[in-house]
This record gives sequence, structure tokens and C-alpha cells, in this order.
Amino acid sequence: MSTTAINDPLFGQALAAIDADDPAALQSLLTAHPELVTRRLDTPLEGYFRRPFLLWFLADNPIRTGSWPAKIFDITNNIITAVRQHAPGSLQFQLDYALELIATGRTARLSGKQIDLIDLLIDAGAIPNNGLSAVAQGNNEAAARLVERGASLTLPLAVGLQRTDDIIPLLQQATPTDIELAITVAAFTGKHELLQLLVKSGIDLDAFPATDSGFHSHATALHQAVQACAPQAVHLLVTAGANTSIIDLVYQGTPLDWAIHFEQTNANNPQQKQKWKEIIQYLSEIKKSPL
Repeated sequence: MSTTAINDPLFGQALAAIDADDPAALQSLLTAHPELVTRRLDTPLEGYFRRPFLLWFLADNPIRTGSWPAKIFDITNNIITAVRQHAPGSLQFQLDYALELIATGRTARLSGKQIDLIDLLIDAGAIPNNGLSAVAQGNNEAAARLVERGASLTLPLAVGLQRTDDIIPLLQQATPTDIELAITVAAFTGKHELLQLLVKSGIDLDAFPATDSGFHSHATALHQAVQACAPQAVHLLVTAGANTSIIDLVYQGTPLDWAIHFEQTNANNPQQKQKWKEIIQYLSEIKKSPL
């Protein structure tokens, strides 16, 4: 969502002050128009950024500018102070979702300031949670920080962070659903050693993560192993009984379709390209002569 696409002039002015790295101008707007922190934009109406508060725009997730202002901490504190003063009833909700957006965001990760802003929000009262969502977006450092600050370390999250010493005790008390999700996360990492710890009789290797799991819910473990460019993980899952013909829920592709797509669209990495060719050959042979 670009600033020009925002049809609320007051919100547009506030975002312009943020983009200009001008905490003083933003503070003047907040003082004159406290409604900037008490109400939400009417649009968008769908998606994870539906009806955003001003505070949520600081995450740049979804990407609007691709960078953070140098004075992001001053700007964040100004907005939180205004929310605390004028909208205390929504403060927790605003802080918690701002934290999730920042922990999962690409701009935040590339800024070099993600961890410090996570700390700022938690110190302001945000409840650390959803570490698995950060892992799903490649933000492992952010996920680890959330755990350090109090987020629950679940089996899937321990797998995503590759904390082997924690996986064994968590596995002993995990539910089948926890293990199914952990297997998909392990496949996402491409580490077949993690899969070896988790794959066991009676576990559905073709399960799709629940939509509220915090992880990619459209693909199975085998799809994720393909995307991770991990031939050993693919072989392990297929040998253990994973369905090679299952179709993902977004692109309507089988694991073989995924492998062909990634091999064709990643021409700049010869090593990965070769691994996808290995996966294509293996899955093609399975298709011709099922195990």
C-alpha cells in the first residue's frame, strides 16, 4: 500500500512525516489530531493488513517503502505514547500486532534494527508470541529473540530454530498435530537430520498446517522440502510414505511441479539448480514406478 493509495488525507500526512524521518512533524500531527491513533483506516478490508492502525505502518509489512526511517525509535515511541494517552483500550491489540508485523517483516530484518524494535515494543507492553510466523518468513533471529523475551518454545518452533537439545523433550509430550507441523517446518529448513528425529509411524506426512498455526498452510512437508532444495529430505519423506501426487492449496502443483518451477526460475545458482534436477529426476521416476 503506497502513501498515494491512502484516501485518508490525515493518515497520508502522518505517513509523509514518518517517511521524511521527521518525529517533530509527526508529533505535531498527533497532538493536533489524536484520532490518528484512535481509529483505523477503512482499507484494505481483506488480508493480514486489513484496517490498519497508524502504529502498524511502522513495520513496512506489507512493504510500502522498503526501508525504515533513521529515527524509527523516536517515531515509534511518539506513536505508542499517543496510543497510551488517547486509546488505552486498544493499546494491547495495537502493540501485539505491531510486534508480529515487525517480527515477520522483510524490511525489519534488512534494517539491522529489527531486534531493537522488538525489544522496544515488548518493553512497552507487547506480548511476545508467534515465533513460528517469524521462522516462516526467514526471520530466525527475530523468532529467537521472541523466545528469549518470553514466547513459548513449541516443538515446531524449536525445529524451525534447529534447537536439537530442546526438540527431544518437546517431542515426548507433543500431540500428533504438533509433530505433523514440526515435520513440515523441518522440511522447510531442508535439514533431513531434523526430519529423522520426527518421522515415525502413525504420523500423517501429508498434513497441511492449520491456517492459524503461524506457518505456511498451503503446502505439505514434501512441497517444503522441494522448495528448500533438499534432495535428502525429499528422499526421506517419500521413503517414509509421503504422497508425491498431492497438490498444494494455492498453486495447484504437485511436489514435482514445484521442483520443475524452481529449477526453471533459479538459473543464477548452478548448485541449487543441480539439486532441483536431482529432485526432478527422483520424483519423475517415482511417478513412473510408484514405491
